[in-house]
Amino acid sequence: MKLINASREAIMAAQQARAAIRAGFDKPTAGMAPGMTQANMICLPRDWAFDFLLYAQRNPQSCPVLDVVEAGDYRTPLAPGADLRTDIPRYRIWQQGKLADEITDATRLWQQHPDLVTFLIGCSFTFETPLREAGIEIRHITDGCNVPMYKTNRLCRPAGRLSGELVVSMRPIPADRVSDAVMISGRFPAVHGAPVHIGEPHLLGIEDIQRPDFGDAVRIEPGEIPVFWACGVTPQAAVMRSGVPFAISHAPGHMFITDVPDAAWQGA
Repeated sequence: MKLINASREAIMAAQQARAAIRAGFDKPTAGMAPGMTQANMICLPRDWAFDFLLYAQRNPQSCPVLDVVEAGDYRTPLAPGADLRTDIPRYRIWQQGKLADEITDATRLWQQHPDLVTFLIGCSFTFETPLREAGIEIRHITDGCNVPMYKTNRLCRPAGRLSGELVVSMRPIPADRVSDAVMISGRFPAVHGAPVHIGEPHLLGIEDIQRPDFGDAVRIEPGEIPVFWACGVTPQAAVMRSGVPFAISHAPGHMFITDVPDAAWQGA
């Protein structure tokens, strides 16, 4: 990460977004506090933390680690004063690899499981602002819905007890702007970088692009091509496939908004 200071106004926008979330905002965060980095989150018991750190190291495009928080802690230098237990709109609770609940405040569970190690993972929302600044529409922001995400037939490299499928997010891009989208997102390798696949979703094992595994389906207009990026929901696929006994994650599309500007990850 480059040492790039955000403007006071940008940091205030991030703080106001987190305050709104803490007060009850419960929607996807795409487009909130534009220009400020958003992050995925996964919390695992201490005895699974090394397996996940190794899993992330072996699969850096889908699991780019931005921060690792000490067991039991809920603070991060990416957003001083923030609270990881309350400042994400929606959390998913996993038991034995199965989704057990969705909640909007994880404080009680943090207290009940003091051995949880928290990982903040890069998010493709980070390069959506520069895409929009280049005149490339982001359909899920335009339509006010969640980004579509899909499990694929590509397996990540396993680590210890963890294994799972690559998850991708999709954005429809006009055919004549695909190369621009590749170039712009490729400047951000620390937050998924360039696409992993362009067009032909069946080659990823996606049978129906209008039925995402996570998030919402979006319009694909004539002349547009579905473009797929590695997604920070990939750790949740590993939790499911590996039967992790207990975990907390963000709900797909409901991110943690940091005080770090997107530009800090450019070329990282």
